Amino acid sequence: MVPVKDLGFRRAAPALAVFAAVRLLGLAVLGVWGAVAGSSPHTLLSARWDSLWYARIAAEGYGYEVVLPSGAVHSNLAFFPLLPWLERLVAAPTGLSYGSAGLVVSVVAGLAAASGIFAVADLSYGRRAGVLAVAAWAALPVGIVQSMAYSESLFTALAAWALYGALRGHWLTAGLLAAGAGLTRPVGAAVVAAVWVAAVLAWRGGERSWRMPAGMLLAPLGAAAYVLWVGARTGGGLLGYLDVQGGWGNGFDGGWAFARFIGARLASSAFLAGVGLIAGVALVLWLYALCVRQRQPAALLVYCGIVVALALCASGYFGSKPRLLLPAFPLMFPVAVALARWRTGRAAAVLGAVAAASAVYGAFWLNGSGPP
Repeated sequence: MVPVKDLGFRRAAPALAVFAAVRLLGLAVLGVWGAVAGSSPHTLLSARWDSLWYARIAAEGYGYEVVLPSGAVHSNLAFFPLLPWLERLVAAPTGLSYGSAGLVVSVVAGLAAASGIFAVADLSYGRRAGVLAVAAWAALPVGIVQSMAYSESLFTALAAWALYGALRGHWLTAGLLAAGAGLTRPVGAAVVAAVWVAAVLAWRGGERSWRMPAGMLLAPLGAAAYVLWVGARTGGGLLGYLDVQGGWGNGFDGGWAFARFIGARLASSAFLAGVGLIAGVALVLWLYALCVRQRQPAALLVYCGIVVALALCASGYFGSKPRLLLPAFPLMFPVAVALARWRTGRAAAVLGAVAAASAVYGAFWLNGSGPP
């Protein structure tokens, strides 16, 4: 276990350097691809898909919606407010567009997420594994999303540091960060559950402090406040936010819609795509099983399990599932621990090759269908 005094910038510097290098590689490849294809990397990163919805909220607030020919309503109330608030905060003094401000937030949040992932992994598995966990997370196939004006990096930063706070018994910090995560994405519920589990286990272990129940009370306030506000605004009460998400076709069906989606691929000319999806789901479940066998702290298992369950068992646009799994960073810990046993050169070569492949895939992805 790492003493608190040793957990500073100097200790985390290698992890931050690796994260920055992987992300810069991804941006460089995207820039070259854009020059050849005639596309704008800045537009792809800051002014398409969800980035446009966040920027509009930052500029105009809530109330915008699109009615599709099918009658479905896409309301911007589906997007939680912390990222657009921060975009507005950055844009005001700098004069940047809201989309560009979102990129600034993403850069800072990405570094904060990397340092948080390092802190959590370092606490349990040591510095070397912490650096490798950050490298593996940065080099994920959809890692380019970490550099977009999206909320994944911001959420992961808040989640990682909330979990670190809970593991260290810093209950007020954990509760405040969990509340921030709850203002960022619906899956903030996973952070709340993790903080509560950590607190209950600490209480059963004999810890007694007023900060513990205070942190538990703080943790759900962010998500609860936004969901209740949406319910009041729409007139839908406690279910108002679910109605908003329903307009986007999002819901929780236990994975039935995703299973049917995969089945349709297997029964069509896209058979190999269906096999690939099955392999991807199997890999995620296998990694989570390794997390359990690794005996990760209960708070991490609860957090990661909920993130994975919500990503795989929700209906909606299925192309979004890989990026919805980005915050499930504890899945990288078994990989990091295994790589930590290798010689440095061998581990660096493997991760370098994976990072290069991820950079090429990210450029291809954004210049094609891109993230939803």
